[in-house]
Amino acid sequence: MTHVTTAANGDAASAPTLAQAIRIWAKVGILSFGGPTAQIALMHKVIVEENKWLSEQQFLNALGFCMLLPGPEAMQLATYSGWRLHGIIGGLAAGLLFVLPGAGVILALATLYAYLGNVPFVTALFLGIKAAVLVIVIEALVRVSKRALQSGEHWIIAILAFVGLFFLDLPFPLIVIAAALFGFLRGRNAEGARAEKISHGQPLSRTLQTIGIWLAIWWIPLLAVGFVASNTVLPDIGFFFSKLAVVTFGGAYAVLAYMAQDVVNHFGWLTAGEMLDGLGLAETTPGPLILVTEFVGFLAAFREGGFALGLAGAIVTLWVTFAPCFLWIFAGAPYIDWIGSQPRLKGALAAITAAVVGVILNLSVWFALHVFFTEVSPERHGPVTLWTPDFATLDWRVILLAGFSAFLLFARHWSLWQILLTASLAGAALSYAVA
Repeated sequence: MTHVTTAANGDAASAPTLAQAIRIWAKVGILSFGGPTAQIALMHKVIVEENKWLSEQQFLNALGFCMLLPGPEAMQLATYSGWRLHGIIGGLAAGLLFVLPGAGVILALATLYAYLGNVPFVTALFLGIKAAVLVIVIEALVRVSKRALQSGEHWIIAILAFVGLFFLDLPFPLIVIAAALFGFLRGRNAEGARAEKISHGQPLSRTLQTIGIWLAIWWIPLLAVGFVASNTVLPDIGFFFSKLAVVTFGGAYAVLAYMAQDVVNHFGWLTAGEMLDGLGLAETTPGPLILVTEFVGFLAAFREGGFALGLAGAIVTLWVTFAPCFLWIFAGAPYIDWIGSQPRLKGALAAITAAVVGVILNLSVWFALHVFFTEVSPERHGPVTLWTPDFATLDWRVILLAGFSAFLLFARHWSLWQILLTASLAGAALSYAVA
């Protein structure tokens, strides 16, 4: 199962020892603020430019592969890079060090939020954070749209994805599968005959062995939790976030729409405002944004059984969120060069990315309704669902704070943590000024 290589240029002298690599991976994990774009840029600088552990083409092939996978692509890219250098041990070190610093910070912040969330000053701070996060999600929508909508077909996919989610309440996995299938077939029709023949050089038996081992690592603890703690919320948390781990294409913003609506409307674990608070915390901490799931898992369990159960909820959530990431990478890493030569898979990726635009638009509208209005209710007309706000509950403070945050982001180009900090302080000041 172990694959070890030297540095990208083949010079063994430039390949790091495991201890040297671990120090670099720890640094990357601590400095990985700003979402996947900033994290990938940081890793490119460290892995390709400074240390030359991967060539430019190897890095791009790996990035393309990770974007095809469910889960946080930046964390998976770090895991793959560690695997290239030191095999399974290197991949585990790189992946875990990318996640654990942020996970520790999120746990501390979620604990403070659980105990202090109803304090008026804390509530006032999060008024600004909610408004800022809404603007950040819209900025992500603009950024992804520019990259993803390269043809009329992609625009149609994005529109259909939005309509399917927002108005027809279709399952998120169905949207992803339909887009991937369409892109796969279009890629085959357009370029399949010209695909370059590249061998992956890995016996199928070894791949199946890797899959079996990591499925066991993923599911045996989850089944044990279901057996030992069947009368708690932990099994529901574990199975829900396991399902989420399989369909998290397109990054944290895309999956938030699916997760938020189930967490808020189906399970009732959090309110829409609390979901925005969690995303705001994840935006300001290192590590992948999908760590917002840890915030949800902690609060859901905390409210049922206090801190000890909350801690268990956070651990279960982290386990089922990131164990699958190691499965995808360790099983697929030997095939990356081969996958990079397949136009059908590239077509599937392009279609999924286009659908993600519609998914993030759904998230933006859904969040906006729940942030601007205190009361929003669904009205069903046959297969169509319309989310209808009570205009009497419009909060003008959030509109003002969102406009201020948009100015800081789009006109002044402030960093995310600066915007979130400023907006939270402005929200507190505004709340007490009009109290």
